[in-house]
Amino acid sequence: MKIFSAKQLSEADTLTTEKHNISSLDLMEHAGSQVFNWLHQRLQGAKMPIHIFCGIGNNGGDGLVVGRLLIEKGYNVHIYIANFTDKRSKCFLINYDRIKETTKDWPLLMTSEKEFPEINDNDIIIDALFGIGLNRPPEGWLKPLIQHINKSHAFTLSIDIPSGLYANQALEDPEAVIKANHTLTFQAPKLAYFLPETGKFVPFFDIIDINLDPEFLHKTDGLAQLIGKQQAQQFYRPRLAFDHKGTYGHSLIVAGSYGKIGAAVLSTKAAFRIGAGLVSVFTPECGYNILQTAVPEAMTITDTEDDFITNIDFDIKPSAIGIGMGIGKKQETVSALETLFKKSEAPMVIDADALNCISENEKLLKVLPKHAILTPHPGELKRLIGEWSDDYDKLEKAKAFSKKHKVVLLIKGAHTVIVFEDKLYINTTGNPGMATAGSGDALSGILTGLLSQGYDALLAAVFGVYLHGTAGSIASQSKGYEAVMATDIIENLGNAYVSLFEKPKQQEPENKQ
Repeated sequence: MKIFSAKQLSEADTLTTEKHNISSLDLMEHAGSQVFNWLHQRLQGAKMPIHIFCGIGNNGGDGLVVGRLLIEKGYNVHIYIANFTDKRSKCFLINYDRIKETTKDWPLLMTSEKEFPEINDNDIIIDALFGIGLNRPPEGWLKPLIQHINKSHAFTLSIDIPSGLYANQALEDPEAVIKANHTLTFQAPKLAYFLPETGKFVPFFDIIDINLDPEFLHKTDGLAQLIGKQQAQQFYRPRLAFDHKGTYGHSLIVAGSYGKIGAAVLSTKAAFRIGAGLVSVFTPECGYNILQTAVPEAMTITDTEDDFITNIDFDIKPSAIGIGMGIGKKQETVSALETLFKKSEAPMVIDADALNCISENEKLLKVLPKHAILTPHPGELKRLIGEWSDDYDKLEKAKAFSKKHKVVLLIKGAHTVIVFEDKLYINTTGNPGMATAGSGDALSGILTGLLSQGYDALLAAVFGVYLHGTAGSIASQSKGYEAVMATDIIENLGNAYVSLFEKPKQQEPENKQ
């Protein structure tokens, strides 16, 4: 699914009305009807007060359509207009007149804080103050209005986007944004929903199809691609009856140092679980017995040094290499990395200490393998691309780094973003339970295993992050967020594959006596 900018969605709106001979008013009626249907299906005529706060633009017009339809169905509706300027959209004015024809209780035109209504905990709030066309923070008494709404404990539903939030630019005033419980967003989610600084205002959302021109949506490149189950199904490569272990490649995991051999164990197990036919581990001598015991399926190659890696020498031809997990930053290790980067032709996943070595040694950047997958956590990312002012600046710096070095760069988070040059892919799987030691080591093994099976770097990154998150979500279902460990994620990779094509469970009919 594509994520479009506010400008692109505005263009789609205009094109739809022109191309399909639909008025903006009809489009608004359709959008408002969809919101009403969502609400009515859940409320089923319940009589609690519903407070609708409308601006005076098209988002406010959407709110008026919803209010009118709720009133016609007998709901207890109270509508408030934030009357902060004389400029009103034409569609707003028409729907304002329709509301006045529908009920004797006309909307309250608010002009100051004195007119803010009392809101009880069991009430419902519908936020239709500002839409995606907002280009500056709410000012004057509008900010206190938003804070008044936020202080209530009533369920708050935002139409299209929480008021005060920009669709695809940095937030200026977090105190002037509606904290919605749920958002009904039109046609496609907005980029702001998936970034740390702004996503907290949109904990849950549903997408409402308002029938914008399908040709425009298909041909227009969005800001990003959202990766869900439907997309992941297309990535999967089924196995054939006469395949053998050689078909699925030979992963080499270069990992570990004294006290950190566990990182090598986790990455090796994950490479196997994701489907690599063979996995070898290159590790310091101190890791030999541990790896032979913990992962008997793997072949172990050891450095001449006991405690850390000094010379990455092997006599196999790996299909892919995953390197960096727990290797430390000793100068001998840095030299070994440089030699490997220069001579290896295998696709590569670069993680953890290898990334720190790169950020501290410019010579490594110059020999960074093309199309390598880099998997930094936030601190490692900052050391690679530099400080950023906000999430959008971070994305731009990540794109510039990816373009300059021809690498795939992961921005890990609640919604991990995979960056390749100017393209962004946003993952939808995972949960807070995955914020645990070793989760990143598991991901590096997953990506290496997928590369070994012939997935190209970008596809391996996008698919691997999806499966990693799915496995974590499956693990949390039985253990809860707090108890999930990296080994649980690895052990559920098989279930993650199965879930790709698993049909939703049908609810059993009630046994009525």
